Amino acid sequence: MNSSTSITPYTSDALVGHHVGGQRIAGSSGRTQAVYNPASGAVARQVALASTDEVNDAVRIARASAREWGDMPPIRRARVMNRFLQLMNEQRDTLAAIITAEHGKVFADAQGEVSRGIDIIEFACGIPQLLKGAFTDQVSTGMDNWTLRQPLGVVAGITPFNFPCMVPCWMFPIAIAAGNSFILKPSERDPSAALFMADLLTEAGLPAGVFNVIQGDKTAVDALLEHPDVKAISFVGSTPIAQYIQEGAARHGKRAQSLGGAKNHMVVMPDADPEQVVDALMGAAYGSAGERCMAISVAVLVGAIGDQVVALLAQRARLLKVGDGMDGSAEMGPLVTREAKLRVEGYVDSGVAEGATLVVDGRQFTVAGCEDGFFTGPTLFDHVTADMRIYREEIFGPVLSCVRVASFDEAVALVNAHEFANGVACYTNDGHTAREFARHIEVGMVGINVPLPVPMAWHGFGGWKRSNFGDTCAYGEDGVRFYTRQKSVMQRWPNGIRTGADFAMPVSK
Repeated sequence: MNSSTSITPYTSDALVGHHVGGQRIAGSSGRTQAVYNPASGAVARQVALASTDEVNDAVRIARASAREWGDMPPIRRARVMNRFLQLMNEQRDTLAAIITAEHGKVFADAQGEVSRGIDIIEFACGIPQLLKGAFTDQVSTGMDNWTLRQPLGVVAGITPFNFPCMVPCWMFPIAIAAGNSFILKPSERDPSAALFMADLLTEAGLPAGVFNVIQGDKTAVDALLEHPDVKAISFVGSTPIAQYIQEGAARHGKRAQSLGGAKNHMVVMPDADPEQVVDALMGAAYGSAGERCMAISVAVLVGAIGDQVVALLAQRARLLKVGDGMDGSAEMGPLVTREAKLRVEGYVDSGVAEGATLVVDGRQFTVAGCEDGFFTGPTLFDHVTADMRIYREEIFGPVLSCVRVASFDEAVALVNAHEFANGVACYTNDGHTAREFARHIEVGMVGINVPLPVPMAWHGFGGWKRSNFGDTCAYGEDGVRFYTRQKSVMQRWPNGIRTGADFAMPVSK
């Protein structure tokens, strides 16, 4: 349950523009796109869509600010980030209401998203420690060698609709604290959270041009990919676009973090507590209407426990309270767009056509008073097989597929054979089973009796296979390495003695 009744819903109908050079601007392209209230289905506001020229202007402004910001002592950059942290804590409920208004997730879930974003900001406040280099005295006679990490300059983030606060916070706090200027291209479906955070950064004392928000579509994405002054791109979204970003960045000579799609499994062993398993599956499968890259969308039921788990899931799914995210009693909100609703329900049609057992049908679901909202109910399938579309593809909605297997080895082989490898969980009361699962599963993030194993700020987030096309994790120490580059310095001060030219490869003497 959530406690949103005292929070004023976000209802602004103003044009959502850009934030460039420390101030909001309406944009000049003349192109806009509707932003909906998913609970009502009505257009709430319009968002400006940037042209290539507008992106180029933002890059120019970011580049002009990068040198001075990068030369600022790290402790001073950290102080700005610390003031931003304070403002985010003060405004977390206001920001959560903005997220619920445009994404649709229930208010308590939006609060949790903001809190996880704040975790990364706290981590970034420790940037002086994270930027320390290494030093070797007397690496050769009279010579010292040290390394330092320096910012890249202008970097950019392209972020998805499902976490309009948390995922951008995976990127810009670390990038900015490390001395870069940052350009954020948020999803055009829920663009207002990015502007709100930009205003807080300005209030915190961040110099104009260090953080910029460009609203837009593929035109803006391609402009960032192609601009020679953008040195790195961080992306979270679907696998086809993640691959497109990775390939485009490589083609244009820039770094990329490209996190893609998922098909997260939960393996349920016969010794697991069925009630605990069902509690975990309900939240992990249907929380945020399944619109999470870490959502559990497949339950792999090992042995005889399957019948009990499915029966409990069916009972609980039918009782799930679906409604407006600002309704304090709602447990699940709408999908983000009408297109998303039609796509998800199309997958349910496909599962039925391919022979899966439809236990709970979420299609044609309506909420009283919100009949035009983008709601679909929780859907539960049983006896799903690996050749079905609902198993192979990412649905990104409240659809849980149950697969029956006979053994632990069969469960591990099933998970390891999937092309996606973002997150996975195993529920068991046996320590040896848990250890073997963690060691042998071929997935980047693993939960043992934890349904959503999202790492904390200092560990880093990243899947394997077609869930991650980059070679570093988001945030954590990998984030610091991604947004900086190492420089190695070797230094000797001559003592006036000349030894003549040496044409051999230098060695330590």
